[in-house]
Amino acid sequence: MKKKVIAICLLFIELSRLYGCGSPSSDWDAGTGGQTKTGTMFREESETEEAPDTVLVYESSMELCYAENFTIDYYKGGYTMLTTIMDGERFLIVPEGGEIPAGLEEDIAVLYRPVKDIYLVASSVMDMFDHLGGMDAITFSGQKEDGWYIEAAREAMARGDIVYAGKYNKPDYELIVSRGCSLAVENMMISHSPEVMEKLEEFGIPAVIDYSSYESHPLGRVEWVKFYGALLGKEEEADRIFEEQREILERVSGDEKTDRSVAFFFITSNGLVQVRESSDYIPKVIELAGGRYVFEDLGSPETKRSTLNMQIEEFYNGAKDADFLIYNSSIDGGVSSVDELLDKCGPLADFKAVREGNVWCTTNDMYQQSLSIGYLMEDIHGMLRGKEEGMHYLFPLSRESI
Repeated sequence: MKKKVIAICLLFIELSRLYGCGSPSSDWDAGTGGQTKTGTMFREESETEEAPDTVLVYESSMELCYAENFTIDYYKGGYTMLTTIMDGERFLIVPEGGEIPAGLEEDIAVLYRPVKDIYLVASSVMDMFDHLGGMDAITFSGQKEDGWYIEAAREAMARGDIVYAGKYNKPDYELIVSRGCSLAVENMMISHSPEVMEKLEEFGIPAVIDYSSYESHPLGRVEWVKFYGALLGKEEEADRIFEEQREILERVSGDEKTDRSVAFFFITSNGLVQVRESSDYIPKVIELAGGRYVFEDLGSPETKRSTLNMQIEEFYNGAKDADFLIYNSSIDGGVSSVDELLDKCGPLADFKAVREGNVWCTTNDMYQQSLSIGYLMEDIHGMLRGKEEGMHYLFPLSRESI
């Protein structure tokens, strides 16, 4: 009997040696929760461990001409990193079929090519996607169909290719989550609804804020087309679009300045006059076009505000001798004649520009046309020199009532 017990023990020891069920050896992996690696599993894990991890290897950065609020960095293997400077948010674009690099910092949002199913809330960005040929990347809109002046957006919503998913402060979470939203593109208004950003993060939807309105140079705004071009992998198209606008600037700024003064304004529903702060891009467009904004030191650059409201008396004192008036139609749909403008604000009848017939109005779609800045500059340049034909975003008001 004793011999049989010894034999059984020897057999057990041998089996333990063959099948690895004995004490831990060099094959032990604490990460397996106390289980050894045997058979096929051991070979597969060994091969995985021996294979080099995907790591980010920096190659280059995109050189920007005017934009100061984003960067674009390129890494080997087709990886692209987009960074928004104001908030330090980073977005890694992974090439089609690529893997998430090893050791990637947790605060970096990961997007995969082709980037699609975007929830576009920043309306000024739609124009860029349209010109880039990237409308198919957008599935959700923060604007209803009848709120778009961009024809491609209206048509896409009419077909059902893009659906309304709620305003910036009230997204239809059920819709965007159920249909796999990959990215929300927000404007600065989202800062008033931080709970929305928190909810998007909770659902695993990264959000990028468009800071183009914070650019100090007008063409810095246009250069954001490169940001979205890099997002979509359409850098060449973005370069071409930007260069067209830069050529307009070079052509217009080459002429001698006229020093003719311009007031850009809007009459609010409560009778106040909304004007642009001096640091805003519109006064800078006027200056680059060869004119002079009538309010040369208005507001504070530190506040980053674009407009302020003033009493009609203050506007009268500052703008009554302006050579040109431009009425901003983006809020109330604009006016079609001087009579309509005077109905809104009778004291304007005493203004020099009204008496001399130099009253203009912007088209309703100007602010949704984010790539319009070069053309607006060209329009103002022509206006200052007595041109009325071939305008893009300005038109003279009827002079019948003057």
